[in-house]
Order: sequence, then C-alpha cells, then structure tokens
Amino acid sequence: MHDKTLTELATGLATGEFSSRELTQALLARIDHLDGGLNSFITVTAEQALATADRADAARAAGEAGPLTGVPLALKDIFCTAGVKTSAGSKMLDNFVAPYDATVVEKLKAAGTVSLGKTNMDEFAMGSSNENSFFGPVQNPWDRDAVPGGSSGGSAAAVAAGLVPAAMGTDTGGSIRQPAAFCGITGLKPTYGRVSRYGIIAYASSLDQAGPMARSAEDCARLLGAIAGHDPRDSTSVARGVPDYTEELDAPLAGLKIGLPREYFGDGLDPAVEGAVREAIRVYESLGATVREVSLPHTHYAIPAYYVIAPAEASSNLARYDGVRFGHRCDAPADLTDLYKRSRAEGFGEEVKRRILMGTHTLSEGFFDAYYKKAQQVRRLIRQDFLDAFDEVDVLMGPASPTPAFDLGANKDPVSMYLQDIYTIAINLAGIPGISVPAGFSGGRPVGLQILGTHFAEARLLNVAHQFQQATDWHLRRPALAEETL
Repeated sequence: MHDKTLTELATGLATGEFSSRELTQALLARIDHLDGGLNSFITVTAEQALATADRADAARAAGEAGPLTGVPLALKDIFCTAGVKTSAGSKMLDNFVAPYDATVVEKLKAAGTVSLGKTNMDEFAMGSSNENSFFGPVQNPWDRDAVPGGSSGGSAAAVAAGLVPAAMGTDTGGSIRQPAAFCGITGLKPTYGRVSRYGIIAYASSLDQAGPMARSAEDCARLLGAIAGHDPRDSTSVARGVPDYTEELDAPLAGLKIGLPREYFGDGLDPAVEGAVREAIRVYESLGATVREVSLPHTHYAIPAYYVIAPAEASSNLARYDGVRFGHRCDAPADLTDLYKRSRAEGFGEEVKRRILMGTHTLSEGFFDAYYKKAQQVRRLIRQDFLDAFDEVDVLMGPASPTPAFDLGANKDPVSMYLQDIYTIAINLAGIPGISVPAGFSGGRPVGLQILGTHFAEARLLNVAHQFQQATDWHLRRPALAEETL
C-alpha cells in the first residue's frame, strides 16, 4: 500500500480494497521501521491515528465518507494540533502542547484524513536544509549523505520514503518547493491568502503560506481543495470561492504560452539541472505549448529584499517567546531580565538568533527607512515584474533550485545557504503561486522543475504539472528506501 499515491489510496478505500485501519497500521509500521535513520518525524501519534482511522471506517460503513476519508498524511510541526506537541523544530517549544487546531488541521480533520504525526523542520521554518532543527537533521531518502531541503524537509523526506502518501508544509521563501525538488516529489505553494495562516506558528507573516506536498499534481489538487478557503480568523485570508482543482487537470495544453525568465538560467545554475529543465520544456513543446524568453529585471534584488523583510517580521513574531507565558524557561533566573535573556539564549538556535538580530537592526531607529522601507519598495517592483510577464505568457518555468540536494554540512556559510533559495524567494515576495515537480536527476539526486502562475492560478498550474506527469515518469521514480517492504 505504501507505493500508492494519495489518489490511488482514496480509490482503494472507496472500493473496499483495504480499510483505513489496515492502511494506517501499515504506514505506522513503516515509520517505526525506517524513520530511525531518516529522522523525518518529531512526533508520531499512533494511538490517535488508529482511533481516527476507526472513525473513518465507521463513517464509510454508514455511507458518510468523503473523497479523503481515511487517507493518512502528516503535518509539518508548525501547525498547531490540539493535544499534540507543536515544537516548530525548536527547543523553545519542545514542551508546548497546542490547545487548539490550526485551520488547515481543522479542515483536514473535517475531510476525514488521518494524521500520523508531526514532521521535522528547520527551527521556526528558518533554513534551506533541515539542518537547523533542535531535533537533528533530516536525511534525504535518495542519498543519506544529502540534505532533504528545508524548511519542510521532514515532510518531503517522509513522502519520498513512502512513509506517508502526502504531508503538509509551509513556504516562506521556497520551503515547500525546494525540499520537494530535492526529494523528487511534488510541492505546491498557493497564492498568499489562499490558505488560512491561523494556527501556523509565524515566521514572517506577510510571506508564510501553507500548501500540500505529495507524489503527484493530482494529489496536491485534492489536498488544496480541502484546505483552501476564506477564514475570518485570519485577516490576510482572501474571501474568494474555492474551485474544484481536479476539474481542469486533463485539459490539453495546446496554445499554452510558457515564459522562461532569462535571469533563471545564468551563472550559478548547475549544468545538469539546466539540462533537465530544458528537456522538460521540450516535453511541453511536444504537448503543444509555445516557449519564449522573458525578463524579471529585479530578480537579483530578491534575496537582499527578502533577508531584510523576513527577519524583520521574525524579530517581531518571535518576541513573544520570553520564558514567561509558555515555552522554554531557564532554571533559577536571578530576576526578570535574566529570565528573558537566558530563556531566549537557551531556547533559540543559532540561525534563529541570527535572523532576530538582523530583523531587530533593520527595524531600529535610523535604519527603518534605509532598510525595511526600501526593501518593501523593491518588493513592489518584483511583484510588478511578474505581473508584466503574465501579460505576455500563461506560466513561467525554470529550476526550483540552482543545484540538486547538497551534502549534509556542506553549506556552513549562512550566505551560501541563503543563495540556495535564489529561484524561489521572489515568488513569496510577489505572493503568486508556484509548484515544483520532479523533472530528472543530477548525480543520482532529483531535480525539480518550478512552474509559476499569476495570483489564484493554482488550477492552471496543477493542470500544467499534471499533463507533464502524464507524459513523463519522473514522479513515479522511488528511492530504494521507498521500495523496501516489511
């Protein structure tokens, strides 16, 4: 059962090929047997999962099942989940048990899905390799010496290894798309505001967005339909109807206009990655699409703008972790100042501290206009670049990352790590949707093709990705670990 897609599992449950309990037990056994090496899970909720599976089977027997009833998945450990530890990969929240469900969790529960647990991640979603977790790094199922990407690396690795058919991630600057590319799965970042942020532990509030990670675009379409929609508890949630994202999956691509940003094919791009992406473009041409070069002239400002805006918002969001109300508290503080200082010094990791310091500096008196305000002005120019491009083409395509997955410990310099997100960060600054799909290999490690659309064009992106997956088999390739049977 572990080698089936979410869509295939949903069909198997509907036809009675297996029960949700049988499926859940099989996947929990795989997690228990295989995840010790991968470290993709922080918390496994076996008892709760089996109880939910039993309820799903009872609902199906009563004729009350929906399309996703009884389907297992996992949640990045940044989604508040009632009664379950929600750590955001940090020592600061290692003892925090959420008292309520995030909206995404609520919606998935209402759809009848079965959560198997919470997946590992870079601390507070700050990282591109999943090496910043308090709970240790995650290994890439394709190559145990490689990173799985970040910050949603645990979710990506769990799906790639066949531990779960799908998982939820969040994307602030590429944290769904880059690990999806590194692990050879499909990952979708929706339009900002398409999915509620309520109950997601905040990193950068104007950039964070939840989305699905699965084996295929079809799976992502089904999951997006379950989690999207307006939420009055999230002031950034958009009041807009939710279409059936599976309805247009099979639409032909004849006449599709593809734009290739010239800025995405320059210095720093691994030749094998470029070759895989260009071969994917040729597949689209064979399906009836036309291709033209376009320009996103402010792309080179994306990383400096992001690393002003995101740390600034992070410094504000993380100010609440003071050792007083919840989270880690130092032992025997001498006074209130000592409590604040030592609790935060002990609770946060190095990368989180670095970004808090950067953000506090850019928001300080005398620097706000020079840095934060200027970065927001650049952000507007970056957004306009995309809008201008979409006046000429239907979608943009390029690599999801400049290289395949790099070795664990290879990028110790923070700046070199930040450059790993060079092709993904601008999308978050602009608020548009993007999807990464498997498109080949470089040195035995997966390569991801990134497809971008204008605001609320998720249905079109999923259609374009699905048609590519109908014409290729990259998304069907599995690492040897995923082929193991118990």
